[in-house]
Amino acid sequence: MDFQAIPVIRIFDEDKAKDFYLGFLGMTLDWEHRFGPDFPLYMQVSREGLVLHLSEHSGDGCPGTKLLVNMDALDALFAEVSATAYRYSRPSIETAPWGNRVFEVTDPFSNRILFNER
Repeated sequence: MDFQAIPVIRIFDEDKAKDFYLGFLGMTLDWEHRFGPDFPLYMQVSREGLVLHLSEHSGDGCPGTKLLVNMDALDALFAEVSATAYRYSRPSIETAPWGNRVFEVTDPFSNRILFNER
């Protein structure tokens, strides 16, 4: 069996979401979907093995969700996002209670992503 979990993250503003996920985190916009004009946006963003669905639909996800993303090369990602001119987030690398090095970012909708070095 091969599993892949794709979290659905609630967003409220397309421009702010793209600025954060594409601009700050360096993800790629894979596709967008709307059922019609002036309908909520549903889109997929990805970066290497990390795939997220971002949704403006009221029933999708809950603001304030926290994701734990296990990864290698934490320092490289941290250096990249720290060098980005995104004025709403200044993460720092810390040691988690379980001993791993981590850094956390919060999107404009209060969703948090904790990058955890394996």
